[in-house]
Amino acid sequence: MRPSVVGVETYVSNPLRQCSEDELSRRTSAKWRVHPADVLPMWIAEMDVPLAPPVADALHAAVDAGDTGYAMGEPYREALDGFAVRHWGWRVPRERAAIVPDVMAGVVEVLKLITSPGDAVVINSPVYPPFYQFVSHMDRRVVEAPLTADGRLDPETLAAAFRTGADGAGAAAYLLCSPHNPTGTVHTAEELAAATELANASGVRVVADEIHAPLVLPGARHIPYLSVPGTERAFSLISASKAWNLAGLKAAMAVAGEESADELARMPEEVSHGPSHLGVIGHVAALRHGDAWLEALLAGLDENRRLLAGLLKEHMPEVGYRSHEGTFLAWLDCRALGLGDDPAAAFLERGRVALIPGPAFGTGGAGYARLNIATSPETLEEAVRRMASAV
Repeated sequence: MRPSVVGVETYVSNPLRQCSEDELSRRTSAKWRVHPADVLPMWIAEMDVPLAPPVADALHAAVDAGDTGYAMGEPYREALDGFAVRHWGWRVPRERAAIVPDVMAGVVEVLKLITSPGDAVVINSPVYPPFYQFVSHMDRRVVEAPLTADGRLDPETLAAAFRTGADGAGAAAYLLCSPHNPTGTVHTAEELAAATELANASGVRVVADEIHAPLVLPGARHIPYLSVPGTERAFSLISASKAWNLAGLKAAMAVAGEESADELARMPEEVSHGPSHLGVIGHVAALRHGDAWLEALLAGLDENRRLLAGLLKEHMPEVGYRSHEGTFLAWLDCRALGLGDDPAAAFLERGRVALIPGPAFGTGGAGYARLNIATSPETLEEAVRRMASAV
């Protein structure tokens, strides 16, 4: 019988130091099975951590009780509301929230509500590759508004993108990644306010992917998009999946701005059938009882980003790296290494370490690679040594 620790917030050990190589090698998720066993997997957004104890206990209790039926969304909304109040001073009202299978599925459903086939959707490249795939597959057109050289939102570029729509009609929507993947940029209140003003002036609806919102490191602060003045007609998609390593437990929440609740209510009822009941149970436990674990994780990620900066300076000084403000993803500028548009290919072939190729993130990705630092310091050191051996 497992002792119950749900609600106890005394977890102080770094979760990134908890899993042995043998334990990790027995995992069967994509991170550990896509590449051969001799490849060090630093690519997909899975963390090398054990489950947070409150999450593990909640899932074990559900299985022991045979509680494996259909999902209900209200417990998720309540748990997210509590977390958002504690961390950001922001509320998630019941009448403006809906359960969805995951963040990208929620993005698609929201875009269906506010755009039509052929409409233009603006994204900030380089950006999470599924933004391109999901938008294109639903017969909308992607329009890029590249970030600045230092990974910030550029008002002039955004304004030009908002004017570039189907048949000269202007863009219909803006899919904002906040915090940003892959750059790790955490948008400031001023940057979000400027983007909102531009969107409203152009009649563009904003949909914010805030899946990395809990993963903001010391020195930065996440601003919930719907807390920004002028976002009454916008939407946000949020999930506990990234912060507590729960990608295999499907659940997320769509939240509407104050003037968009009626539109969210038109989301098809069958969308709520997609989340996993165990997913909701796990996410709720994380949001309600996982603060101490998350705090320990963020401290470990802060340690790793400083370690990465030192390792690169020592072993690969030609690689450009701006210490990321959020996420557990490092965006590496490898253009000076002479490895072409896809340096990740060389790191994989010659160094046996897997990263995500920069070109997959669109304009601004050529010559870059994305590295997942959510692992032990020893594994991070080994990864950089292998990468250095490839050049």
